[in-house]
Amino acid sequence: MMAPTLFFKDEARIMIRITFSGKSDIGLKRTGNEDTFIINPELDFCLVSDGMGGAAAGELASRIFAETATEVFSGSGIRSGEQTRELVRKAFNLANKRILDHTENNPVHKGMGCTAELLAFFEDGFALGHIGDSRTYRVRNGHLKQLTRDHSLVQDQLDQGLITQSEARNHHLRNVILKAVGVSETLVLDILSGRDFDHDVFLLCSDGLTDMVPDPLIMEVLSSKSTLDQKVAHLIQSANSAGGLDNITVVLCELAL
Repeated sequence: MMAPTLFFKDEARIMIRITFSGKSDIGLKRTGNEDTFIINPELDFCLVSDGMGGAAAGELASRIFAETATEVFSGSGIRSGEQTRELVRKAFNLANKRILDHTENNPVHKGMGCTAELLAFFEDGFALGHIGDSRTYRVRNGHLKQLTRDHSLVQDQLDQGLITQSEARNHHLRNVILKAVGVSETLVLDILSGRDFDHDVFLLCSDGLTDMVPDPLIMEVLSSKSTLDQKVAHLIQSANSAGGLDNITVVLCELAL
């Protein structure tokens, strides 16, 4: 699904065009899809959330996050950077409370939660909220950069030098998440922000992509001359070709100034 949005930088009246595309796929091994994604050009934001805690509960948790973010951003209009960061923070905190409230009233769903990426644009930049092991990347000037750090046991072991990158890819504990939305009253959230540049491409994805497809292949797809829709489809196909062990969700945003 592709959708463009237009707005102007206040200080220079430079028109920015943002084109979005996204898709979610069940993969080859799962019986249900616990991932959710939202593309909202009118409100200049997009998100990916990956549910955990069982099929029904995981799907519900990711949907609660997506619906809460849409509610928080509704009617926000033109925003400053600080206003956008505050909306991102509010979306995560409110979704966290709603998931916890749900599990309190529905004990059978105890343990459900979700990882989440929420990317929102303002006049001359972006704000990104991140928790868990879903990821956000950016391609700028031909270079792929992972903007987020996985909140996982394996990432902590990597940071401490206890395991190598190749060992991490096949580690038996690679799915152990240290932070998620809806599992604790205290939500420790990563919020990043920065300036927009011409031809920036942002990739938001669940770990169903990154567990299957290495960064060099992701960059190869993103640097191709294909359309955004074709790149999204190619990334999902690559994950399925590698085994498709999990749900796969991909959202791309491309900026043109």
